[in-house]
Amino acid sequence: MTTRVVVVEIAGQQYPIRSALDDGYVVTLAAYVEQKMRAASDVAPTSDTLGLAILVALNIADELFRARAQQSSTGGELSERAIRLERLLDDALAQVNAPDALALLDHPRTAS
Repeated sequence: MTTRVVVVEIAGQQYPIRSALDDGYVVTLAAYVEQKMRAASDVAPTSDTLGLAILVALNIADELFRARAQQSSTGGELSERAIRLERLLDDALAQVNAPDALALLDHPRTAS
């Protein structure tokens, strides 16, 4: 993979980001961080950019952890539903095929 340098601006500072990611994606990530920085500075105005960045990092980490937990619980729910559907399908197939199987035992087919 080829790495490139993308210059982004966050909180009034320019940062050269060396990455193999798509330039547009890096810019989108930076814009998201910039948005979070602005929102945090609106709530807790401070001249301490590092402290603000730490608060933003914690906020983004919280978003990540919550998204992972939701994805995990959703995945678990989907697995449970798939198992229930599989059981229902097995039961339905057993009911449909049981009479057919009994009929074959009573009247075996002859090879043509």
